Amino acid sequence: MSVNALAPRFFIAVVVILLFCRLVAWAIGRVGQPPVVGEMVAGVLLGPSLLGAISPRLEHELFPSALKPVLYIAGQIGLVAFMFQAGHEFRSHLDRSIARAAAMVSGAGILAPLALGALLTVGAHGRVGIFVHGVSPVVTESFVGVALAITAFPMLARIITERGLTGTRYGSLALASGAIDDVVAWCLLAGVLAVASGKPKPIVVAVGGIVLFALLVLYGARPLLARTLRQGGSVSEVQVLIVVAVLFAAAWFTDEIGLYSVFGAFCVGMAMPRGASSERAVTTISTSNRIIFLPMFFVYSGLNTRFGLLGNRPLLVFSLFAIIVAVVGKYGACWIAARVSGQDQATALRLGALMNARGLMQLIALNVGLQAGIINSELFTALVLVALVTTLMASPALTLLDRVMPMPVRPGASEPEAELAVASG
Repeated sequence: MSVNALAPRFFIAVVVILLFCRLVAWAIGRVGQPPVVGEMVAGVLLGPSLLGAISPRLEHELFPSALKPVLYIAGQIGLVAFMFQAGHEFRSHLDRSIARAAAMVSGAGILAPLALGALLTVGAHGRVGIFVHGVSPVVTESFVGVALAITAFPMLARIITERGLTGTRYGSLALASGAIDDVVAWCLLAGVLAVASGKPKPIVVAVGGIVLFALLVLYGARPLLARTLRQGGSVSEVQVLIVVAVLFAAAWFTDEIGLYSVFGAFCVGMAMPRGASSERAVTTISTSNRIIFLPMFFVYSGLNTRFGLLGNRPLLVFSLFAIIVAVVGKYGACWIAARVSGQDQATALRLGALMNARGLMQLIALNVGLQAGIINSELFTALVLVALVTTLMASPALTLLDRVMPMPVRPGASEPEAELAVASG
């Protein structure tokens, strides 16, 4: 297909994607789910799992094979903007007073699903067609473990904001735990990708690249961003241009060393200075790009998701066990760790519910694995199902807990926390 023929296909596909994603997000929001869940569902519905099953010809006309690389690149722009904002939110919610408890919760929420996911995949070897020929089973097992260890930090932050929990100790603990979880999980994913190469050079490049990138961010990007956004008032075009240039340069660099663009975007978000100018710059850059381009990532993921494969009984059984392992490993481990760290039962259960959601973050990891060639369509589909189910669980679980187990009011509780407990009761 020529470039001239592809351009109109792209524009009409974007119209369908944006309108359908917004429609599904609105519909699913009526039952208490955040918009990102609706966009995830919409992406799957526009792929072979529904549209392709009902009308393969229509799916092919809307999303011809030549268009998929374009959707992937456009989706990457949305992801970079999204992870940039997530990194900035991560820094904004750092709270040293709850560091020990957050470290315990995130540590348990990583180790348990990591180990259980790897063991589940070991048991599936030779029984389920989720292994790629030429890829070491250890790499596949490690990848599944890391994928199940991920938490949807940006969605967690959105839920906490929408429920008015931002000023509470529980909200701060959840944000800190989720942020630490994702940073560690992304580092583990980078390690899996480096090992998957099977050659020492990519590993050396990745490790050396990380060190060099950290130095560039600390001593180059961070001071430059601070000087650029020093003055208050409205953000100028030049300021936005400099921030975007730094952001895209970081995305390029981390892609080149094998860590992928989302890692660089997240780090630049963390390097952004505090202040009104910084907030406005992040909002300006993230909002429009996220609204326009991020839905394309969901649809690209949906085009690679084939729930029809679950008609294969071994794969279906593996998928169901993966969901159980994901919930037990993340929800259960985080709940136990929260209790051990001194949190009350109501707080511990809510932390487990929030940390259990994988959301967009797991979809990003799955696409990274698919692009790297270390997972196949069967494993991709099974883990997309895990991401959807665990994400859909979060809001109903919190609503149920608010009804049956209101948050207690502790002596000296903050005003938002006291208001939350009264409202829950």
